[in-house]
Parts: sequence; structure tokens; C-alpha cells
Amino acid sequence: MAGEPPLLRVKNAVEQSVPDVVRSWLVRLIALVVFIAVWLLIAGLHLVDEKFLPSPNAVWDAAVRASTWHQVAPGVPREVLGEQNYFLWEHLVASLQRIFAGVGVAIVLGPIVGFAMGMSKTFNTVTEPYLNFLRALPPLGYIGLLIVWFGIGDTSKVWLLFLAAFPAIAISTVSGVQGVSRDQINAARALGANRLQVLTGVVVPASLPEAINGIRIAVGFAWTTVVAAELNNGIPGIGGLAYLAGQQLNTPLTIACIVVIGITALLLDALIKWIGVLLVPWKGKV
Repeated sequence: MAGEPPLLRVKNAVEQSVPDVVRSWLVRLIALVVFIAVWLLIAGLHLVDEKFLPSPNAVWDAAVRASTWHQVAPGVPREVLGEQNYFLWEHLVASLQRIFAGVGVAIVLGPIVGFAMGMSKTFNTVTEPYLNFLRALPPLGYIGLLIVWFGIGDTSKVWLLFLAAFPAIAISTVSGVQGVSRDQINAARALGANRLQVLTGVVVPASLPEAINGIRIAVGFAWTTVVAAELNNGIPGIGGLAYLAGQQLNTPLTIACIVVIGITALLLDALIKWIGVLLVPWKGKV
């Protein structure tokens, strides 16, 4: 319209010409650029001591150093690889292996227990208090006990990640089963479906979206627990490296590890969302 301000006309024109997905990514990119610019400004003006907030360049250099062969110290010809004798990607892969082992078992057992709790009131009554008790415990609350039981190797770490992921998956599955419409179940029974057919043809498809959402939450929570899991003997491991770098006041490397952990979390979440779309294309359509 002729009476619209120029900026508003430009905004409306952009919204009409740019698809929603592209516009969403542009907004995110602009926000990231602004964030880095503010970070550079704060670091450049030395508003915060570099021990607490190093510049983006220092963080990048730390990431490059952790990913390449480099001299032990300036002027010393001897070279070492990465950090703690592992490249940064090797630390990341080690943590992902622990995540896949612990969360993988939870993804198998969680839905089974959740479906059993949702279908049996007796089993639900017996199991629910213990499941909620386990869900309420912070990981650091029982990491010491797991180390006593299983030692400081990977077994205790895998158990910790399993216990972090299992409750969320089971509880979400229970919620999905209990949320199945009674009308759908009664309609299936009226058409002659037996108990197994009702379970596989109605209950499982209807509750699967909640189960997948629980897996998504569980993977995110387990990934945030990776630092706690790698507090002891966590090398190689991205969480263990972040913890060790913090102890050594190597703030650039600590932030580099945090960035890697965060980006990996986003990619894992996007992967699970994509798998969910493939497995439950009927979600939101019925």
C-alpha cells in the first residue's frame, strides 16, 4: 500500500518472495553473525579478562591445535598430536561410542517397559515409583556408586548414560500408550481384532510418536551427561577433554569443546527428528 513506510514495504516484499525455510535460516545466520560480532567486540576492547572469555580467534586456534600435529612449545622441535595424544575428532568419536552404547540399550528396553506399563495397571503401579525415583536423580548423584561397582572404565560410563536416558523413553512411551483413544480401541475390537492385533495395529502406531519424542529427549539429556560420565578416566572423550582443559585453565580449548558438544547435540537432534518423520509420517495427520 502507498501509505506503508518503506521499511515495512521491504519487509513484506521479502516475506512474500523468500520461502519460510530460507527465511528461518537467514534469521539464524544473522543472529549468529551478531553474536560473534559482539563477542569479538568484547574481546577486542578487553572488557572481560581473556582467562574468562578468550576471543573467537583464540578458540579457533585451540580447536585447530587440538586437531593437528603441533610443537610441544615454541622453539621445541618435538611434535605431539592433538590434545592428550588424541585428535579432537577422536575425542568426539569416543564420546559418541559411549552414547550409542548406553542410549542404544535404553532405546531397546525403554519402549518395551513403557508399553508394558501402559498396558498393565498392576505392572505400572509396581514400576512407576522406581522409574520416577530414577528420573529424579541427578547423574552426579550415582556416578560414584557406578565407579565402585564397575570401575573407572567405559562400563560405568555406559551405565550412567543408560540410566540417564532410560526413564525419559519409558515415561514418554507410557504417556503415549495411555493417550490412545478408547474409541479407536473399541472400534478395532468391534471389527473383530484380538488383543495382539489391537496392540500392533492401534496402540503401537498411536503411541510411537510419543516414544520417539522420548528418545529425542533422552538422547539430549544423555549427551548433556557426557561430561559427568567422563569426569574420571574420560580420555579420550570430548567431555573429559573439556573438564581437563578447565582444570588447566585452558579456557579457549574448553570453549572449543563446548562448541563441539553443542553442535553435535544439534545434529543428533536433527537426525532423530528426521528419523521420526520417516517412521511416523502419520503424526499430526490423524
